[in-house]
Parts: sequence; C-alpha cells; structure tokens
Amino acid sequence: MRRSLVLVALAATSMVALAFLIPLAIVVKNSAYNRALSEAEKQAGAMTQTLLITRKPQEIRQVIRSTRYGAQQRLAVHLSVPAGTYGSSHITAADLQKAQKLATASTVEKPDGVAYLQPLATSENGIAIVEAFVPHEQLTHGVIGTWWVLAGVAVGLVAGSVLVADRLGARAVKATRALAEGARRMGQGDLTARVAVKGPPEFEEVGKAFNAMAERVRHLLAAEREVVADLSHRLRTPLTALLLDADTLGSGPGADRVREAVQGLEREVDEIIKIARSGLQPDDSGADAAEVVRDRLVFWSALADDQERPWTVRGADRPAPVPLSRADLAAALDALLGNVFRYTREGTRFAVTLVHQADLVALVVEDAGPGIADSAQAVRRGASGGGSTGLGLDIARRAAEATGGSLHVDRGPLGGARVQLRLRRL
Repeated sequence: MRRSLVLVALAATSMVALAFLIPLAIVVKNSAYNRALSEAEKQAGAMTQTLLITRKPQEIRQVIRSTRYGAQQRLAVHLSVPAGTYGSSHITAADLQKAQKLATASTVEKPDGVAYLQPLATSENGIAIVEAFVPHEQLTHGVIGTWWVLAGVAVGLVAGSVLVADRLGARAVKATRALAEGARRMGQGDLTARVAVKGPPEFEEVGKAFNAMAERVRHLLAAEREVVADLSHRLRTPLTALLLDADTLGSGPGADRVREAVQGLEREVDEIIKIARSGLQPDDSGADAAEVVRDRLVFWSALADDQERPWTVRGADRPAPVPLSRADLAAALDALLGNVFRYTREGTRFAVTLVHQADLVALVVEDAGPGIADSAQAVRRGASGGGSTGLGLDIARRAAEATGGSLHVDRGPLGGARVQLRLRRL
C-alpha cells in the first residue's frame, strides 16, 4: 500500500509538473528571444535617426563605432544611394535585396544568430537598411539557468508530494500491520489481543470494530468454557457413585479393569475441567505418537483380550514426534479405537500402524468389520448412521488438521474400515 501511494503521488505530480513546466520553458525561451530582438531594434532605431541627419560615410562609421553593437561588430548600414555598406555585415546580397523589396522590418536566421533588418527611406528612390546582428548567446541568455531553476522547483514539488504520500502510507501501513498482528495473536489463542485505535479515520473504525469483536469473542468463549466446566463437574456425582460400586466388586482381573476404567474416566473429567477453567490454551510442546500408541493400547488390549479380538501394532517402536498435545492425540486415538469396539462384533480383528515418512506420521487404525458405508457423512460433525453422537471421527479429523495434516477413511486390507490420521512431523 505504501509503495502504491508513493508511485501514484510520483506519477500524478510528475504529470502536473510537466504540464506546467514545458509551456513555461517555451515561454522563457521566447521571452529571451524577443528581449534580444527588442534590444537589436533599439540599436537599429538609433542608427535610423542618424541617417535622417546625415549620410556621409565618415560620420556613419563614427556613429556605428560609438554604439555598443558597433563596438562588438554587430551593426551595419546598407545604403542604396550612394551604394555602400558600412560596419560589420552578417547577411548576403540576396538577403539584402529581399529586405529592400519588403520595405518593412524583418529578420534573417543565420547559423550563428539572427540579423534584424530595419529599412529606412532616405530619398525618393533610396532605401537604407540598418542591420543589427544578435548572436545565439544573446538569444538564449539566461534561458538555461531559468530552466534549471524550474527543474529544481519541479523536483522539489515532486519530492514533497512523494514525502507526504509516504508519510500517509506509513500511517496506513502501520495501522494495517497492527491489525494483522492482533488478528494473528487471536488466531493463536490470545484472547487478550487488542489493537491501538489510531491512524486514518477508516482504520480507526476498523480498529474499534476489531476490539469490539475480540471482546465479544472473549466473553462467548468464557461462557462456553464455564458451560463445559459445569457440565463436566456434574459428572462427578455419578462417577463417585460408580467408583463406590466398583469398590464393592471385590478382587479379580475383571473388577480391577472396571475400577481402572472408572478411575481413567475420572481423570479425563478432571482434565476437561482443568482445561476449561484455564482458558483452553493450546499445548505447543508436542507429543511422541509412538509412545501414545503404546500407552493407549495397554488399556484397549485388556478389553480386546476380554472380547477375544486379535490385534496387532506396527511401527510403534520408533519415535514419532508430532505437534499435538498428548491429551489431544490420545483422545483422537481413543475415538478411533472406540469406534472399532462399538461398531464391530466381538472377536473382530483390528490393527494399529504407525507409518513413518519424511514430513508426516500416519496413524492407521483398521479392522475386519463391515466397514463404513458413507465415509463422507461419517466425518461430518454430529452426523452418524449408527446411532452415536457422530463426534468420534470429527475429533480425529480436527486433531489431524491442527497439525496441518488430514484424515482419510476408506476400506483396508482387513476388509473393514481403515482410518488414516496423517499428522505433520515435528
């Protein structure tokens, strides 16, 4: 924007300056030319007065030498009766004859200047021509200097307009950058981001609107966090009752698994309340996808063994750092594995694979179930064809997109659904 304003100001003022300077330069040149010819006319007029008094050659030469033009050998007198030329002439015989026929003042252009010819009738048949020669130096005297002055004025005007446009553009650019910085901070989750209300009036209005929008968003998100925290807190009562009931189950692998599941659920609820109260600040520390896969399969493998589900895991023996918090990655993996256990029969085989690439880590969960009939509908938030909430695949999709990756659903080699969670590698 700043550069565009400067270029527009430069182009506009340059055209205006040229529109005035070119005619002015011509006027200055013509003025110098006319001034030089006026001086030559005065010199010639002085000689015509002398010719009215005398036509003696000696007196004419004496008068010519006494004038400034004559002293510079730029003044001459041509007499027809008696015929003769006195002084320094710069014209040819043809030029003289033409001037005698015109009988009016005229000029003759020469390579080194202009000759001004003033005719004077000295008798009934006699005509005297007074010649005053003006060299080019006199015709253009002061023109170059005046042109330089005009050029300097034009450059000053253009520079001044460019400077003013640059300052105006700088104010606009500064206000724009401040607005962009505020938007960037809000996009990164800083709900306290505000912009200074200054600059051109239009940008002040934009700044006020941005600050009002940011304040509104802060209030809305704060209210949403409170609702999430309150709803999560309301789960504590049934969880407490469930935990007490689990303690009455006694000992054994099944009871231990139930108690562990209830305790894990309680931890998840506490984590939700903690995140909601803290302002939902993003965790940029990242996580090791391989470690998360190994940790979560410890939980799901117990349920798989109970349901006699064969399962395999591949690629989890190598580190796979991704720019996603451990809790978000675990929630996405739990959503995918939960779908396997919820929508396939007991005994159905499933597999979890980590595919390592140069810039991506693909977390693949596949099963040998019936598959997903409409994969496009399945990834839409709240849409489900199986009577569920329709949030599982959407949670996984948002987790992948948060890293700059994506989620793909198709049919895998096991014959059932295959969900690929493509995550950008740290």
